[in-house]
Amino acid sequence: MRPLSWILVVLLLVLQYPLWLGKGGWLRVSELKNEMRAQEKLNTTLVQRNVRLEAEVNDLIHGQAAIEERARFELGMIKKDEIFFQVMEPTPKDLTSGTPR
Repeated sequence: MRPLSWILVVLLLVLQYPLWLGKGGWLRVSELKNEMRAQEKLNTTLVQRNVRLEAEVNDLIHGQAAIEERARFELGMIKKDEIFFQVMEPTPKDLTSGTPR
């Protein structure tokens, strides 16, 4: 019976190898699940970004206020007969020297 036991143990090990360490084994499945979770997180952030961009595009297509806001803040444009005031915050250097800018 002793050789038969060894043959069965070896056969069991041979059959277990693909289950644990093979191409579709448990370790690979675990790695793929972790990769899938990371990809789902990335997809969620990208979907949120796409929703924001879609709303912005919709505003630019249908609303004058969004175009005006972009022109003001990104391009520094002002309306006709409008006066522009720029408030400058004092820098730390100005505060220590005591001299106004």
